[in-house]
Amino acid sequence: MEWNRSDVLALAMEKCTTCAGYGLRPSRNNSLTACNCVLRNIFRICFGQFKKSLLKKDSISRPNLEKTASPHRRVCWARKDEEYVADFLLVVKRTLTPAEYTIFNFHYLLGADWRLCCRRLKMDKGLFFHTLYRITAKVGRTFADLEPYALYPVHDYFYGEVRPTTARVVSIRSGESLSSKVPLKEAA
Repeated sequence: MEWNRSDVLALAMEKCTTCAGYGLRPSRNNSLTACNCVLRNIFRICFGQFKKSLLKKDSISRPNLEKTASPHRRVCWARKDEEYVADFLLVVKRTLTPAEYTIFNFHYLLGADWRLCCRRLKMDKGLFFHTLYRITAKVGRTFADLEPYALYPVHDYFYGEVRPTTARVVSIRSGESLSSKVPLKEAA
């Protein structure tokens, strides 16, 4: 993903010491990249949608007919909530190492608090939270950079990319008003 200020400004933490609330920081090759506070916020947004998709009232959502970019078919049936949950879990599993995935599984998927995770994994509190911060930034970057269909922004995943339509120009000759072009409904 090409990071620019308009993408990251609203996602940045105001009191971040790395980016000072601007959302961009210099990378190793002297280009600008998203700050870790932005990447953690992207993870939180995607994780919120993951929980929302899991907690739907119906266990299986209705299939919807949606447009595709395939040359063979123009529409197909899809269950977006189930697809999002499956994509979320697969991306997380592929991105994290087995040790990181164990921490992610205990804390985020099984819902254990930090005390239980630290006791079970035999970690101290500081190391546990630093590992969580690294995990959320790593997964957040993957969610944003995933191609061809990224999990973030969530709206694009569920509703597709909105392509602007071209506007038509209506020519009006000088001396004519627009009201003469629009037919009026006659009173009965």
